[in-house]
Amino acid sequence: MVNRTLIEATWVEVFLTRLNELPLDSGLGTNGACLIASFSIEGHAIVSVDDMIADASGAMPPALRHPADWVRFQAALDEAALVVLGRRSHETTPNPKGRNRLVMSRSVAGLEQRVDGWWWNPEGVLLQDALDAAAPEGGLVAVPGGRGVFDFFLGAGFDAFHLARNAGVMLPGGVPVFGACADGLSAEAVLSGHGLRAGEAEVLDADAGVTLTVWRR
Repeated sequence: MVNRTLIEATWVEVFLTRLNELPLDSGLGTNGACLIASFSIEGHAIVSVDDMIADASGAMPPALRHPADWVRFQAALDEAALVVLGRRSHETTPNPKGRNRLVMSRSVAGLEQRVDGWWWNPEGVLLQDALDAAAPEGGLVAVPGGRGVFDFFLGAGFDAFHLARNAGVMLPGGVPVFGACADGLSAEAVLSGHGLRAGEAEVLDADAGVTLTVWRR
Protein backbone atom coordinates (compact mmCIF):
# COMPACT_ATOMS: atom_id res chain seq x y z
CA MET A 1 0.00 0.00 0.00
CA VAL A 2 1.37 3.45 -0.92
CA ASN A 3 2.17 5.67 2.06
CA ARG A 4 0.72 8.99 0.85
CA THR A 5 1.81 10.81 4.01
CA LEU A 6 5.45 9.80 3.45
CA ILE A 7 5.30 10.80 -0.21
CA GLU A 8 3.78 14.16 0.69
CA ALA A 9 6.44 14.84 3.34
CA THR A 10 9.29 13.98 0.96
CA TRP A 11 7.78 16.17 -1.75
CA VAL A 12 7.54 19.15 0.60
CA GLU A 13 11.15 18.67 1.72
CA VAL A 14 12.24 18.87 -1.91
CA PHE A 15 10.19 22.04 -2.42
CA LEU A 16 11.60 23.75 0.67
CA THR A 17 15.17 22.79 -0.21
CA ARG A 18 14.78 24.30 -3.67
CA LEU A 19 13.00 27.30 -2.17
CA ASN A 20 16.07 28.10 -0.08
CA GLU A 21 18.25 27.89 -3.20
CA LEU A 22 16.21 30.42 -5.19
CA PRO A 23 17.73 33.82 -6.05
CA LEU A 24 16.52 36.86 -4.13
CA ASP A 25 14.58 38.15 -7.14
CA SER A 26 12.48 34.98 -7.35
CA GLY A 27 9.62 36.59 -5.43
CA LEU A 28 10.22 34.54 -2.28
CA GLY A 29 11.95 35.84 0.80
CA THR A 30 13.82 34.04 3.57
CA ASN A 31 12.75 33.15 7.11
CA GLY A 32 9.12 33.01 6.02
CA ALA A 33 8.99 36.59 4.75
CA CYS A 34 6.46 36.89 1.97
CA LEU A 35 7.55 39.01 -0.99
CA ILE A 36 4.77 38.02 -3.36
CA ALA A 37 3.72 41.14 -5.23
CA SER A 38 0.01 42.01 -5.52
CA PHE A 39 -1.16 39.13 -3.31
CA SER A 40 -2.05 38.53 0.33
CA ILE A 41 -1.64 34.88 1.29
CA GLU A 42 -3.79 33.60 4.15
CA GLY A 43 -4.01 30.07 5.52
CA HIS A 44 -7.09 28.50 7.10
CA ALA A 45 -7.30 25.41 9.32
CA ILE A 46 -9.28 23.95 12.19
CA VAL A 47 -7.23 21.62 14.37
CA SER A 48 -7.89 19.18 17.18
CA VAL A 49 -6.42 19.39 20.68
CA ASP A 50 -3.36 17.54 19.38
CA ASP A 51 -2.92 19.81 16.31
CA MET A 52 -4.40 17.41 13.76
CA ILE A 53 -6.37 18.37 10.65
CA ALA A 54 -7.32 14.80 9.73
CA ASP A 55 -7.56 11.36 11.30
CA ALA A 56 -5.19 8.45 10.71
CA SER A 57 -6.87 7.64 7.39
CA GLY A 58 -6.18 11.16 6.11
CA ALA A 59 -9.85 12.18 6.23
CA MET A 60 -11.29 15.09 8.17
CA PRO A 61 -13.80 13.62 10.66
CA PRO A 62 -17.17 15.36 10.99
CA ALA A 63 -16.54 15.89 14.71
CA LEU A 64 -13.64 18.24 13.96
CA ARG A 65 -15.69 20.56 11.79
CA HIS A 66 -17.79 23.18 13.58
CA PRO A 67 -20.71 25.15 12.05
CA ALA A 68 -19.56 28.58 13.24
CA ASP A 69 -16.05 28.08 11.89
CA TRP A 70 -17.38 26.51 8.69
CA VAL A 71 -19.52 29.57 7.89
CA ARG A 72 -16.55 31.87 8.51
CA PHE A 73 -14.26 29.68 6.42
CA GLN A 74 -16.66 29.52 3.47
CA ALA A 75 -17.06 33.31 3.52
CA ALA A 76 -13.27 33.69 3.39
CA LEU A 77 -13.09 31.38 0.37
CA ASP A 78 -15.82 33.41 -1.33
CA GLU A 79 -13.76 36.58 -0.90
CA ALA A 80 -10.56 35.07 -2.28
CA ALA A 81 -9.33 35.72 -5.80
CA LEU A 82 -7.66 32.30 -5.69
CA VAL A 83 -7.81 29.17 -3.52
CA VAL A 84 -4.60 27.09 -3.34
CA LEU A 85 -4.93 23.50 -2.16
CA GLY A 86 -3.43 20.06 -2.54
CA ARG A 87 -4.55 17.45 -5.04
CA ARG A 88 -6.27 15.25 -2.47
CA SER A 89 -8.16 18.18 -0.96
CA HIS A 90 -9.19 19.28 -4.43
CA GLU A 91 -10.43 15.85 -5.46
CA THR A 92 -12.38 15.20 -2.25
CA THR A 93 -13.89 18.68 -1.89
CA PRO A 94 -16.66 19.66 -4.34
CA ASN A 95 -16.48 23.12 -5.87
CA PRO A 96 -20.13 23.97 -6.65
CA LYS A 97 -19.44 27.72 -6.62
CA GLY A 98 -16.72 27.35 -9.23
CA ARG A 99 -14.10 29.11 -7.11
CA ASN A 100 -10.81 29.79 -8.84
CA ARG A 101 -8.50 26.99 -7.70
CA LEU A 102 -4.77 26.39 -7.98
CA VAL A 103 -4.01 22.74 -7.27
CA MET A 104 -0.50 21.79 -6.16
CA SER A 105 0.42 18.51 -7.83
CA ARG A 106 3.35 16.62 -9.32
CA SER A 107 1.07 15.32 -12.06
CA VAL A 108 1.97 18.37 -14.17
CA ALA A 109 5.40 19.57 -15.25
CA GLY A 110 4.74 23.22 -14.55
CA LEU A 111 1.42 25.03 -14.82
CA GLU A 112 -1.71 23.90 -16.65
CA GLN A 113 -5.20 25.32 -16.88
CA ARG A 114 -7.75 22.52 -16.81
CA VAL A 115 -11.54 22.45 -16.73
CA ASP A 116 -11.53 22.13 -12.93
CA GLY A 117 -8.91 24.81 -12.27
CA TRP A 118 -5.20 25.55 -12.52
CA TRP A 119 -2.78 22.72 -11.78
CA TRP A 120 0.70 23.69 -10.59
CA ASN A 121 3.97 21.96 -9.82
CA PRO A 122 6.22 24.30 -7.79
CA GLU A 123 9.24 22.34 -9.00
CA GLY A 124 8.58 23.71 -12.49
CA VAL A 125 7.07 27.17 -12.02
CA LEU A 126 7.77 29.85 -9.41
CA LEU A 127 4.98 30.76 -7.01
CA GLN A 128 4.82 34.37 -8.22
CA ASP A 129 4.43 33.24 -11.83
CA ALA A 130 1.72 30.72 -10.92
CA LEU A 131 -0.26 33.30 -8.97
CA ASP A 132 0.09 35.90 -11.72
CA ALA A 133 -1.27 33.44 -14.27
CA ALA A 134 -4.14 32.11 -12.17
CA ALA A 135 -5.22 35.48 -10.70
CA PRO A 136 -3.73 38.23 -12.91
CA GLU A 137 -5.49 41.04 -11.02
CA GLY A 138 -3.93 39.97 -7.72
CA GLY A 139 -5.83 39.96 -4.44
CA LEU A 140 -6.47 37.57 -1.59
CA VAL A 141 -5.14 34.01 -1.82
CA ALA A 142 -6.81 31.50 0.53
CA VAL A 143 -4.83 28.39 1.45
CA PRO A 144 -6.93 25.64 3.09
CA GLY A 145 -4.27 22.91 2.99
CA GLY A 146 -3.56 20.06 3.40
CA ARG A 147 -0.39 19.69 5.39
CA GLY A 148 2.01 19.65 2.45
CA VAL A 149 0.54 22.88 1.12
CA PHE A 150 0.69 24.50 4.56
CA ASP A 151 4.36 23.53 4.94
CA PHE A 152 5.17 24.93 1.51
CA PHE A 153 3.59 28.29 2.32
CA LEU A 154 5.29 28.43 5.72
CA GLY A 155 8.49 28.57 3.69
CA ALA A 156 7.13 30.96 1.09
CA GLY A 157 5.56 33.14 3.77
CA PHE A 158 1.98 33.51 4.99
CA ASP A 159 0.69 37.03 5.46
CA ALA A 160 -1.89 35.61 7.89
CA PHE A 161 -3.07 32.26 9.22
CA HIS A 162 -6.58 31.71 10.61
CA LEU A 163 -6.16 28.95 13.20
CA ALA A 164 -9.34 27.52 14.68
CA ARG A 165 -9.07 24.93 17.43
CA ASN A 166 -11.68 22.39 18.55
CA ALA A 167 -10.84 21.52 22.15
CA GLY A 168 -13.40 18.72 22.17
CA VAL A 169 -11.61 16.52 19.64
CA MET A 170 -8.41 14.46 19.77
CA LEU A 171 -7.08 12.57 16.76
CA PRO A 172 -4.21 10.31 17.86
CA GLY A 173 -2.13 9.13 14.94
CA GLY A 174 -3.73 11.70 12.65
CA VAL A 175 -2.30 14.18 10.16
CA PRO A 176 -0.80 17.28 11.81
CA VAL A 177 -1.50 20.74 10.44
CA PHE A 178 2.26 21.31 9.97
CA GLY A 179 4.99 18.72 9.57
CA ALA A 180 6.85 20.15 12.58
CA CYS A 181 3.90 19.31 14.82
CA ALA A 182 4.83 15.65 14.38
CA ASP A 183 8.07 16.50 16.22
CA GLY A 184 6.21 17.87 19.22
CA LEU A 185 5.79 21.54 18.33
CA SER A 186 2.35 23.10 18.69
CA ALA A 187 0.73 24.83 15.72
CA GLU A 188 1.13 28.11 17.60
CA ALA A 189 4.85 27.52 18.08
CA VAL A 190 5.30 26.78 14.39
CA LEU A 191 3.49 29.97 13.34
CA SER A 192 5.43 32.05 15.84
CA GLY A 193 8.67 30.54 14.61
CA HIS A 194 7.84 31.70 11.09
CA GLY A 195 7.36 35.31 12.07
CA LEU A 196 3.60 35.52 12.66
CA ARG A 197 2.02 37.04 15.75
CA ALA A 198 -1.25 35.98 17.36
CA GLY A 199 -4.20 38.31 17.60
CA GLU A 200 -6.80 38.06 20.34
CA ALA A 201 -8.53 34.68 20.45
CA GLU A 202 -12.20 34.71 19.48
CA VAL A 203 -14.55 32.21 21.12
CA LEU A 204 -16.73 30.67 18.44
CA ASP A 205 -18.50 28.21 20.77
CA ALA A 206 -17.74 28.28 24.49
CA ASP A 207 -19.59 25.04 25.24
CA ALA A 208 -17.75 23.09 22.53
CA GLY A 209 -14.42 24.78 23.24
CA VAL A 210 -13.99 26.11 19.70
CA THR A 211 -11.83 29.20 19.28
CA LEU A 212 -10.29 31.17 16.43
CA THR A 213 -6.97 33.03 16.50
CA VAL A 214 -5.72 34.99 13.52
CA TRP A 215 -1.95 35.12 13.21
CA ARG A 216 -0.50 37.97 11.15
CA ARG A 217 2.93 39.02 10.01
